[in-house]
Amino acid sequence: MDINGLSAIVTGGASGLGKATAMMLAAQGAKVAIFDLNEEAGKAVASELGGIYVGVNVADDASVAAGLDMVEAAHGVARILVNCAGVAPAIKTVGKENVPHPLDTFAKTVTVNLIGTFNVISKFSARLAAAEEIDGERGVIVNTASVAAYDGQIGQAAYSASKGGVVGMTLPIARDLAQHKIRVMTIAPGIFLTPMLEAFPQNVKDALGAQVPHPSRLGKPAEYAQLVESIVRNPMLNGDVIRLDGAIRMAPR
Repeated sequence: MDINGLSAIVTGGASGLGKATAMMLAAQGAKVAIFDLNEEAGKAVASELGGIYVGVNVADDASVAAGLDMVEAAHGVARILVNCAGVAPAIKTVGKENVPHPLDTFAKTVTVNLIGTFNVISKFSARLAAAEEIDGERGVIVNTASVAAYDGQIGQAAYSASKGGVVGMTLPIARDLAQHKIRVMTIAPGIFLTPMLEAFPQNVKDALGAQVPHPSRLGKPAEYAQLVESIVRNPMLNGDVIRLDGAIRMAPR
């Protein structure tokens, strides 16, 4: 699809991969809406790119529906959805002194990363299904998984389970939405320079980057956004997951 002039939504767009994607879409002429719970950062990014910020909890029915209403009123029916919202706890299945993994933390991770992603997809798609086609399609959805879906590390049981779910639902959702001419793809990033990693000492970042075969460095959020652009523009990309990881395969820790 030609991005210019389209209405687009980026969940988790206030920082990291989501922010880079929102900036790319705006630079390509899209009317961008950021769904995020960080109001200060979300409004700042929206102001920078000339879009709108909407405070949305992706795992809440009413919140997502209200957010979509606001986007439609401001920009028209959204044609592009990029799901970047997520949480990443690091807790072992059995911790110190044989304490079990807190169930509420596991449930929250799955709720935000997996159920939240599906919640936005289903509501976004239901509205888009009634829109007119543009050059043989109606819109594109890009989800964010992780290489942890395939080779999760120690302490990533909850995170890997949630991202594995995103990987697993990509093809069936693409098949569901094919009749509506809506494409669905997922990106599984490796180690990227997100705000969490930016806070690490330089020697730690260098060590993490050295684990990547080639290029031996941390991924740049703009490189994630570049792949999103390619997915949106290429009509044959549908129903699959692309690892964006420099050929890394994560060690146990």
